[in-house]
Amino acid sequence: MPIHVDILNRKGARKVSDIPEEVLMLLNQGEIESVNLTEWLAINHITLLKNVLPKVGLHNKLESIVSEMLKQDAESGMKAIRLTGELLNKVIDEENEQKKGELIKKFATHPSDSVRCWAAFMNRNDDTSLEEKLAYIYAFAGDHHFGVREISWMSIREDISQNLDESIELLTAWAKKDDENIRRFSIEVIRPRGVWAKHIEVLKQTPNKALPILNQLKSDPSKYVQDSVGNWLNDASKTQPDFVITLCEKWSKESDTKATAKIIKKAQRTIMKN
Repeated sequence: MPIHVDILNRKGARKVSDIPEEVLMLLNQGEIESVNLTEWLAINHITLLKNVLPKVGLHNKLESIVSEMLKQDAESGMKAIRLTGELLNKVIDEENEQKKGELIKKFATHPSDSVRCWAAFMNRNDDTSLEEKLAYIYAFAGDHHFGVREISWMSIREDISQNLDESIELLTAWAKKDDENIRRFSIEVIRPRGVWAKHIEVLKQTPNKALPILNQLKSDPSKYVQDSVGNWLNDASKTQPDFVITLCEKWSKESDTKATAKIIKKAQRTIMKN
């Protein structure tokens, strides 16, 4: 039965209690995407698993996964997404390569943004190289849904921070891509003080390591990218203000554009308060 256009075009409730019953049901069935953070956080991932796994041929794995999620009290939000992805990764790792690939594709292209978020965490094998992990996450980094894009960098940030020099070399190429979502990922994933993520201490103390990416994006036409670059430098300014001041002065001379001016203003907001 087709989903009513009013549901597909909804703006989204501000409070969980205001989410229409039909909308919440469809979200938990995996039939529609969330449209804002309120809906994203309201989804019960155990209910979603019960609706999704039988349809992808993993009904026999449902009980063990749900049991572990209940044990760890992970039914909604970031904790549930991370754990679900990690548990599913272990489950599909038991399959042959063809079946494993088919299952990953089903999760990675699912209509539900939450299911695609699970898939972003189905990339945890120790024998996979950083380059391979980045190649896997590329589609999620460019996803049309805000939630999937945020989860994409969260899912790989630990690998990135542990292999920082190699990561920056690989991500510099991403900073040159046509897709603004990919360019934004290249800098957001290495924010020194990333939101909802462990800080990258090396970049807090030596932010110049990220210059190959920062310089590439100093006059990016996308507001989405500009905000990320400005936030990155604002993070860095809290430990290395002189670096940020010097870089902003250099950029203002080299790049007389509105984009660079916006980035510099955002970058120095903490400095200006002090």
